[in-house]
Amino acid sequence: MTRVKLLGMNKATTAASTGRGPADHDVRDQIVTAATDHFRLYGYEKTTVSDLAKAIGFSKAYIYKFFESKQAIGELICANCLQQIEADVKAAIDGTDRPPEKLRRMFKAVVESSLRLFFDNRKLYDIAASAAGEHWEAVRVFEERIQAMLQDILRQGRESEEFERKTPLDETAAAIQLVMRPYLNPLLLQYNFDYAEHAPAQLSSLVLRSLSP
Repeated sequence: MTRVKLLGMNKATTAASTGRGPADHDVRDQIVTAATDHFRLYGYEKTTVSDLAKAIGFSKAYIYKFFESKQAIGELICANCLQQIEADVKAAIDGTDRPPEKLRRMFKAVVESSLRLFFDNRKLYDIAASAAGEHWEAVRVFEERIQAMLQDILRQGRESEEFERKTPLDETAAAIQLVMRPYLNPLLLQYNFDYAEHAPAQLSSLVLRSLSP
């Protein structure tokens, strides 16, 4: 098992023992980075905190000083992965001013970014799948942010008179999110690969027709 080099560790360890501060954040970041590499190689489910301690070069007790459990580390890694999907979606919808096109791009970015996570980092994807199955906080926050983006697009579309206004905004956003769910939810994503190529265009077209004023 490859040991991870952690630069400046002695200084950070000494500072961390005197109280919370910047050094503590540095050590937490180093643990998360090392754990991400380890999970990528060996998987989340098969790794214990003891395995991480050996790989990083820390004692198990020292890791518990910063994270109360393996899940706490996994949740932070999961949040980082989901934030990347969120960033990809935001970049896609910021590239146009027209609400209908924003919605089309959102569907496309969700599918493409989610599939990238699956294919490029399968073992990290497994963490996200575990998070979805166990309803971790990181997944709930991610879904709330996606819904907020949807509501903003819908609001713009209503202001420009391109979308209908009768259905309550939050109800419409929630319904669209359910349509996107097979590609937003990491646990469901693995069962929808066969439709990934055509799904964004077909689903967004269906939704846009339903939004016509």
